[in-house]
Amino acid sequence: MNSPQFAGFLLPWRRAAAAFAFSLFGLVVSSLAADTAPLRPNFIFILADDLGWGDVGFHHGNVPTPNLDHLAGEGLELMQHYVYPVCSPTRCAFLSGRYASRFSVTTPQNPRAFRWDTVTLARALKSVGYDTALCGKWHLGSKPEWGPQKFGFDHSYGSLAGGVGPWDHHYKIGEFTQTWHRDGKLIEEQGHVTDLITKEAVEWLESRTDKPFFLYVPFTAVHIPIREPDEILQRVPASITKPSLRHYGANVMHLDDSVGKILVALEKTGKAGNTLVIFGSDNGAIPGVENNDPLYPPDHYPPGPAGGSNEPLHGMKGEVYEGGIHTAAVARWPGQLKPGKFLGLAHITDWMPTFCALAGYKPEKDLKWDGQNIWPQLTGAEPVKPRTIYVAGPGFRSKALRDGDWKLVLSQTKGSKNSPPKVELFNIGADPTEHTDVAGQFPDIVGRLRIKLEQVSAADHDAEAND
Repeated sequence: MNSPQFAGFLLPWRRAAAAFAFSLFGLVVSSLAADTAPLRPNFIFILADDLGWGDVGFHHGNVPTPNLDHLAGEGLELMQHYVYPVCSPTRCAFLSGRYASRFSVTTPQNPRAFRWDTVTLARALKSVGYDTALCGKWHLGSKPEWGPQKFGFDHSYGSLAGGVGPWDHHYKIGEFTQTWHRDGKLIEEQGHVTDLITKEAVEWLESRTDKPFFLYVPFTAVHIPIREPDEILQRVPASITKPSLRHYGANVMHLDDSVGKILVALEKTGKAGNTLVIFGSDNGAIPGVENNDPLYPPDHYPPGPAGGSNEPLHGMKGEVYEGGIHTAAVARWPGQLKPGKFLGLAHITDWMPTFCALAGYKPEKDLKWDGQNIWPQLTGAEPVKPRTIYVAGPGFRSKALRDGDWKLVLSQTKGSKNSPPKVELFNIGADPTEHTDVAGQFPDIVGRLRIKLEQVSAADHDAEAND
């Protein structure tokens, strides 16, 4: 635990705890004031799938990611950006500004996630003149009649369901195996899924006019099953010898190449100076996950482990520990966000209120956002605000509440739903890797946070798609 990666990761939290009274802004570097920002920027939100905290070069990953590293160097890295432990809830929360548990979404979601009248981020931005497109993985309703265009996207392309085979573009064996679509029509195409998503995103960018736009690019990389082309495998460091892990490393590099192509295309449009680009991951990695998953149609997938790294964080995808819900995230807007590190808490629900504020969208009714407009905090125009973040795990069998530096974790094993949950308490400020459970030492804090957790979770299920 004394590796450079761990030391570099832990230092900002120690610094933040010691310097909070001195620097309420929660920034390693200061930023330009929010009131200098041009109105109505473009938005590009790039989301990786199952990418671990430790998979990227700027977190000392095992393979080079020069484009992501460059983006992190030019942008503002969000050091405490929280998502959900699995894919659909993160996507649901991003597009609604609400905790996914409000929609009863806690697991990968083939049924329709949103009520028909849900004001999604795409609908909100479209209502104020934005062009909207999704290129990639939807997974909020796997039938064409539940797809992105029903919820505010002018154009949609990719997988209606979850992660797909990279060459056959098929989801798991069953009702939703055929899932690849363009604008609601199921299609068959040739090519690697990462290349196809990238090509569609680039072509859509190149076709933009003077209207502002919102481009959402949720890649299927680096979700299994994985089978990468030889030209990328040849670039994987020789230190990685196991074939399945070489394919995983190549998939990370393929994702990095694709992010680079999108950013180059943005530059060529001349619109980069007025575009807020966000990169993140939907959840943490699953170290050791089997690549040749029998749930998918067979397609010559190299057998063996093909999961990433969350090091030095504890836990993984599917869990509400840090390794499952605390992912790498970068925001870049040249001239508006000065490069550096934002140490305040942020959550995937924050992006809808933030984008809407920048775009000039004002809700006609209370949308009951759980997220907040964090733009003034990111720029340093306002100090970091104390806040609470709530995450419901798969099947509501685990829950986490982050309140300042404290994090409460309640969890139940399968088959024990009516049993008292396991209770853990961590001081993330002092112990970001959740090494030491201090629940026994601070029963008063546990009690206070359990009450707060009960209060914040009271609105769960209130927007369930039962209409």
